Amino acid sequence: MPALKIALVGAGSRSFGPATVRDIILSEPLCAEGVELRLMDVDLPAAEAAAADARAVASRLKRNAAATAGDDLAAALDGADFVIKAIERRRYHYWSQDFHVPRRHGFRQVYGENGGPGGIFHALRNMGPTVEVARAMERRCPDALLFSYTNPEHKLMEAVSRLTGVEAVGLCHGFAMGLGQVAAMLGVKPDEIDAVACGINHCTWFQAIRDRRTGEDLYPALRHAEAAGDELADWHEIGLSRVLFRRFGLWPSPGANHIGEYIGWADEFVASELQYFYDPMAGDPWASGSTPEFIYSLSGDTTRRPWVRPEQCEPGLDERPLAPSGEYAVPIMEALQGAGSRVIDAVNIPNHGSIPNLPPEMVVEMPVDASHHGLARMQMDPLPEPVSALLRTQGAIQRLLVEAYSEQSREKLLQAILLEPTCTSYRNAVAMMDEMIRLQADLLPPLY
Repeated sequence: MPALKIALVGAGSRSFGPATVRDIILSEPLCAEGVELRLMDVDLPAAEAAAADARAVASRLKRNAAATAGDDLAAALDGADFVIKAIERRRYHYWSQDFHVPRRHGFRQVYGENGGPGGIFHALRNMGPTVEVARAMERRCPDALLFSYTNPEHKLMEAVSRLTGVEAVGLCHGFAMGLGQVAAMLGVKPDEIDAVACGINHCTWFQAIRDRRTGEDLYPALRHAEAAGDELADWHEIGLSRVLFRRFGLWPSPGANHIGEYIGWADEFVASELQYFYDPMAGDPWASGSTPEFIYSLSGDTTRRPWVRPEQCEPGLDERPLAPSGEYAVPIMEALQGAGSRVIDAVNIPNHGSIPNLPPEMVVEMPVDASHHGLARMQMDPLPEPVSALLRTQGAIQRLLVEAYSEQSREKLLQAILLEPTCTSYRNAVAMMDEMIRLQADLLPPLY
């Protein structure tokens, strides 16, 4: 068989790039007949560094894997079997705007990545490059499967599914975070639980939680454990999740900050609302180009630090561990190449009726059974009505946002913003939209 051709778009990514390259080379099934890695990035030196690392890892593991670097998208995609995308331009600079500007206009969003007005603009910035990759695939490798690691997964995959003919899936590890929370409350290891969840990216709901060995339903034990726990235990991470569990009946995932992006009253349950700090009297950070510092309390108390911080250096590529990342792209590729079927817990894909009370064309996050036959959606039970109602609103926002992009319509964009649960003022919504368009004009589509 000819070597498997895998294109990685955004290979210079500091997180997903090296991890994905190593996942591929660590895979015996993929490397059995040889792998040709095309590592593409607009930052050519970063792509070349990733290729050098790939060659070093392949040599160390004695794998039949070759790696080339380039900054030409068409050349990287030509005849590819699989395409993996992990792209973002000046992530923290624009992300700090996603977090701060909506709040300044009265939007009570707790985060600014996948939901809320910040998530809308995050999606709109990444929609153009994502659709560009998919349309280039239509010309260069129409039968290839696109894996996306770029957020917001559900909004971007909605654009690909509605505007192109490419088969694409968005992948996220949020399921594992929720499973870890459940396991901790039950006092067991995550691999002792058999769980199924569905919903949308960063807001999925466990429909089943069972003992993997006996098949026992663990939801009664989870309800008892949650009720017995201290009210403020792990507050930043699961305080909101516990209230949603009590009121709606299912455990949500992955954590308060992400789930709260879709809920208008979530700020009551997330004690820290400041993810980026700057002193406005010191000047406008976005005019000067000095991105505010990212402060993320849910992943550790970053405010407890010495008065003078030591210099911190990221590990070089050759210092990173040679271990699987736990991401889903390589297990899916292995299954599609005939290495046995595998259930993938969380894939962003058009619903097609698998979640009965969500729109059929809406991109949802759900489990699939991957095999050499393809990706088979698993049939879900209907979600509780309050959960379904919350998600249907997000489905309408997703669709309007894709139409705003494809029609270059400021009107459709405003409609999506006005549907956001954190929107409380029409005038403020217009003012926020106008300011964000001005600040991010270089990366947004034309809007009329």
